[in-house]
Amino acid sequence: MGAFDEEDYQDMKTKKVCILGGTGFVGRYLSRSLVQRGYQVRVLSRHPQRHRDLASREVEVLLTETYDESQLRECFVGMDAVINLVGILNEWGSDGSGFQSAHVSLPRNIVAACKGAKVARLLHMSALKAGDPTAQSHYFRTKGEGEDLVHAEAGSELAVTSFRPSVIFGRGDNFLNVFAFMLRLAPFLPLGCSESRVAPVYVGDVVAAFVAALEDPTSRGKRYNLCGPKIYTLRQIVEYLSEIMQLRRIIVPLSPALSQLQAKVLGLIPGAPFSMDNYRSLQTESTCAVGEMLPFAITPTPLEVIAPYYIGKSNQRARYTLLRSQAGRESR
Repeated sequence: MGAFDEEDYQDMKTKKVCILGGTGFVGRYLSRSLVQRGYQVRVLSRHPQRHRDLASREVEVLLTETYDESQLRECFVGMDAVINLVGILNEWGSDGSGFQSAHVSLPRNIVAACKGAKVARLLHMSALKAGDPTAQSHYFRTKGEGEDLVHAEAGSELAVTSFRPSVIFGRGDNFLNVFAFMLRLAPFLPLGCSESRVAPVYVGDVVAAFVAALEDPTSRGKRYNLCGPKIYTLRQIVEYLSEIMQLRRIIVPLSPALSQLQAKVLGLIPGAPFSMDNYRSLQTESTCAVGEMLPFAITPTPLEVIAPYYIGKSNQRARYTLLRSQAGRESR
């Protein structure tokens, strides 16, 4: 790769990192982890006034039109690495243009801006099963297109690593928390796509993979799948949540036809808790191959270790188990 000889890469200290999507769920965890390891972090946002809690001596929250290549290039100058975490689960309308903009057009601009600013390193958040030819959702199609694009257009000037997580859980997530909210509303829960299978991965493990890639030259050009240690159906997850929340709830699995109807109705609600594109995405299993492990020798954290601590009624045992898990991760 010429510009990225192994010795040169090992001598280079990646200490200034710019994050797109840094105000979101994963981004906040990642910023905190990078700061703890001595990095300077720049977070780009169109609304920095909404995220003043992020700003510190080590974290700069910068006003930027993130879809403007020239502004991105200016923000990237002086950075050692750029991390793109931007992703959407729903869009206004249903023609796929919103997904195309966030998952394809933006990554294209990021690659161009990185080259223009002479940034050497790019980490890209994709999604498990992105680009799967059997997947019918705009989400998976555009995530796959964007992932392929950043690797193809990086050339010899930019070292790219991409990550493909299954659904991500942790305090502040939009996964377990959504189901927990729904369980509190009524004594029964109509559940669409109840047999869809996922392998939830802990946000702390996802962040650990990103940080490790920054510091590991062998990750250049790689694409990593990120899964938790166990596969669940959505029904199993919801039943488990109702148990740890100490709620007696009747889970009503919906047929494919009723699941589609639910998606059409809920897709009309502001914020779209469940849309037709979500329905299509759930027709594709979000699981890794049997025996596939997390990269960089990261031990996957079970959902049962973390979920009781932030969903429902926390207890001392859950807190103790969580602290032991975190201590073990930090010692690696």
